[in-house]
Amino acid sequence: MKIEAATNADLPRLLEVWESAVRATHHFLEEADIQMFRPLVRDGYLPSAERLAVARAGDGQPCGFVGVEAGKVEMLFVDPAHHGTGAGKALLRHAIESWGARRVDVNEQNPGAVGFYLHMGFELESRSERDGLGKPFPLLHLRLSEGRTETVGRKTR
Repeated sequence: MKIEAATNADLPRLLEVWESAVRATHHFLEEADIQMFRPLVRDGYLPSAERLAVARAGDGQPCGFVGVEAGKVEMLFVDPAHHGTGAGKALLRHAIESWGARRVDVNEQNPGAVGFYLHMGFELESRSERDGLGKPFPLLHLRLSEGRTETVGRKTR
């Protein structure tokens, strides 16, 4: 798995990755919600990300991506065909080790993502009833546990 900076040419594929991942994991969203978020991701979040990296599969195409701003993981999505391959761990490790990411917000209604971040060493800091757009999708605000920055995602004795 190769992790590298995203390019403008990657952006259409990243939107596809986002949408397929959301459809596979965000079962609490209605179709109207996905359609509302789609242009925000396409026209705002992806092109304006402070730091954006992709995980490339063997064919060189992006199979996942992570976006970080001000030490916070703002986006981490992996194509469902690549779930369980280590792409998410590699992207999160890159965000932590290369960009100093220490925080993430995760939808409480996405138990797979919550479990992933807890497994990777994040702890609950607080909770919000609504997302950043005021939608009724509760967020868990997580912070990387002290002492986990060097071992995140790696097996320890």
